[in-house]
Amino acid sequence: YADWCGPCKAIAPIYEQLSAQLSRPQKITFTKVDTERQKEVAQTYNITSLPTFMIFKHQRVVSTIRGADPRKLSEVVKKLAAEADSEGSGGFGDSSSSADAGWFGTSLPKGYEDATDQVDVRGLDLLNSDSNFGTARTLFDSSKPSALANGKGEAASGQSEKTKDWVETDTDEQLMLFIPFQSTLKVHTLHITSVTPKDTESEADDTPMRPKTIQLYTNRAHVLGFEEAEDIPATQAITLQPQDWDSTTATAKIELRYVKFQNVSSLVLFVLDGDGDGERVRIDRLRIVGEKGSLRELGKLEKIGDEAGE
Repeated sequence: YADWCGPCKAIAPIYEQLSAQLSRPQKITFTKVDTERQKEVAQTYNITSLPTFMIFKHQRVVSTIRGADPRKLSEVVKKLAAEADSEGSGGFGDSSSSADAGWFGTSLPKGYEDATDQVDVRGLDLLNSDSNFGTARTLFDSSKPSALANGKGEAASGQSEKTKDWVETDTDEQLMLFIPFQSTLKVHTLHITSVTPKDTESEADDTPMRPKTIQLYTNRAHVLGFEEAEDIPATQAITLQPQDWDSTTATAKIELRYVKFQNVSSLVLFVLDGDGDGERVRIDRLRIVGEKGSLRELGKLEKIGDEAGE
């Protein structure tokens, strides 16, 4: 906020009321930052409009509200208080009811937020996935992958093939995923979780692999065909190494060439191969991290830029 900011003054009574009612000792703390006196803080978190409300959990930003929106601010804070009050069943911050308060396999970079809730799940398209496993929507589920619970990369006891909460490739190791967004994003980082089985007695062809080589394409109007993708220069190509995967959460953090991922209305993620000699690749979760922009008109994806991959 700033002393000269009219909208800040207008919403101040609502903020003070929420602070008085919903503060929780050692759980929820309300803090105000004067951007005129704390310019370094404002720059660090890229504050471009006032007022801006930021929700932190475990030292990372999980939600941002820009502008004086009393209804939205009240909803977010009351939801946070309800989660804090229910601590004990899973721990504060482990709620999986939405992407804003969902599970993360690795930390968010300072100054950026989880933008997974901007994925337009109705427009997702996934090619070469095994129908016995999850769908494209499964990848963006806010919950912790069930396979991490038993530590074996396998379904929980009694869980059928059709309810497994991950995606596996079908005829070979390649996978093509089209991800449209509800708003224009600046994409900074991708989190990819792949919980591979630790059963060393499995045959190589039957044991799914983690993705190794990935190509990303921005602002495509639809999913690419596999042969089509080979003829189009990727916006960025990534080769994941074994050390890139967190040993506890099975998650790799992919930092993108940020300058190439501005004003992104859609992503195509192309997995070319896996990290072994098998024939199947597995992905449990995907998270999109960056900055949310203005809402676009759904159904009217347009290519931005004249060069391929822009």
